[in-house]
Amino acid sequence: MEIGVVGLGKMGSQIAQKLSDSSFTVFGYDQDEELSKNLSSSYEIDNNLSSLMGRFTSKKIIWLMVPSGDPTNDLIKELSKRMNTGDIIIDGGNSYYKDSINNSKICSQKGISFLDCGTSGGVWGLKNGFCLTIGGSENTYKEVLEIFITLSTAETKGGLFVGESGSGHFVKMIHNGIEYGMMQSIAEGLEILKNKKEYNLKIDEITQNWRTGSVVQSWLIDLIAGELKKDSDLGKFSSEVGDSGEGRWTIKESIDLAVPIPSIYASISQRFNSKNKNSYSGKILSAMRNAFGGHTD
Repeated sequence: MEIGVVGLGKMGSQIAQKLSDSSFTVFGYDQDEELSKNLSSSYEIDNNLSSLMGRFTSKKIIWLMVPSGDPTNDLIKELSKRMNTGDIIIDGGNSYYKDSINNSKICSQKGISFLDCGTSGGVWGLKNGFCLTIGGSENTYKEVLEIFITLSTAETKGGLFVGESGSGHFVKMIHNGIEYGMMQSIAEGLEILKNKKEYNLKIDEITQNWRTGSVVQSWLIDLIAGELKKDSDLGKFSSEVGDSGEGRWTIKESIDLAVPIPSIYASISQRFNSKNKNSYSGKILSAMRNAFGGHTD
């Protein structure tokens, strides 16, 4: 099966590599020529969209892994002009689910199938597999199930088909909202430990201890424990914490549905506040974001 992977950043390059390591013929595309030079030679890479599209000898299947908003939406409009009836676009980025509903309609008008896929796993996906939630036509999902089986974790075997167009990205949006709240709780707790000076607590040892048998054991605890083991002061990390948009969308949805989400709301507010405050909890958040997703903002 031939598949083009558009967007070869931190996660896109891993998706391309994971598919290439399996039974797929992979064609990669990224506008950044310097980025492309440092990637695997196990699949062809183009910096020109026309060249990418010209490589296909059969049905075109395109996996998108580009920034949400205009970059994704504009690219889908451009691809829809270059693809044929029966071709398939899979948006594996963090698109807003309402954009995905609209992009599905644009593709449908051209006879192109569209799937929105929430993709979680960060920079560990190549090793561990990705957590995938897919929306769109179930028949299209089944048609390319081999792709999702290859990319997903061994436990999920193809990810989870969750419903009609937009639902895959909607579920991922809520996943990221929950992630914000969990990370904030961890960061706040560790900052209290850091400030209890009379006990001289070793936070790196405490988080290592929490990794097994505790109620709060989790992948996030594993990741921050690893960073604290290297440097318990997290000197290389900024206390200013970025956000990639999904938390804001989650808050908007909660308002539309009249569902209170005080913990998630507070976690987003704290990220805004981090721009004006130097805090250990901010460094904890930055360290976790870097560990699971390679984020440096």
